[in-house]
Amino acid sequence: MRKTLAIFEKEMRHFFYSPIAYIVIALFAVITGVFFYLYLSSFVQAMIMDMIRSQQFRTTPQKFNVNLQLIRPYFWNLALISLFVLPLVTMRLYSEEKKNGTVELLYTSPLTITNIVLGKFLAGLFFYIIMLIPTMLFMGLLFVYGNPEFLPVVSGYLGLILLGGAFIAGGLFISSLTENQIIAAIGGFGLALLLWVIGWAANFAGPGMASVLNYLSVINHFEDFAQGVIDTQHIAFYLLFMTLGVYLTMRSVESIKWRA
Repeated sequence: MRKTLAIFEKEMRHFFYSPIAYIVIALFAVITGVFFYLYLSSFVQAMIMDMIRSQQFRTTPQKFNVNLQLIRPYFWNLALISLFVLPLVTMRLYSEEKKNGTVELLYTSPLTITNIVLGKFLAGLFFYIIMLIPTMLFMGLLFVYGNPEFLPVVSGYLGLILLGGAFIAGGLFISSLTENQIIAAIGGFGLALLLWVIGWAANFAGPGMASVLNYLSVINHFEDFAQGVIDTQHIAFYLLFMTLGVYLTMRSVESIKWRA
């Protein structure tokens, strides 16, 4: 475990020694902040317009649900933005080591392949959690000035972390296949996009195949989390997917090591 943490600390230092990390965090914060402002503005305007209509026509005002009308669609947008941004995080996790020639140092160090891969995966996942912190501050504003339900927010962030972990595991595997970071980013995005849209193909498949495609779609498992439902089946799916991605990366690294 100590060796895995050593790789984790090394990767985190590399993240924040590079300006790319700050650019990615700033880009994610700005984009998610814009979407939060747009959803919040639309929600407030709808409440004001309904209040004006109720006073004008002497009717009962509608009940607005901040979790249903603001928080839930915002989580969906966070998931979509993560689809585009996370390949920028995973592209350097292994391909940079190959490009700079430092991968040979890892092979000759007293570290196992498991230590190396797990350390890099945990660093990518922790970096993603750091990226989510500004969005948590946005949510905090809703609790200061409003009264949203707490559990749907917790389940939404749990779903985002699990979804992000799945994307990172897949992106790490792609990164282990090439030394070109651009190819790693494109490949990671392509894999994540395939796993996102595969559920749509279920509409054109037979009943048996449709159930398989729906199960393989990473976004279908996120839906309950966005609605405030924590289902152990969805947690098991994401953990299994992360395990598979890490395992494939280990096999890829092992094959490269033997060829070297």
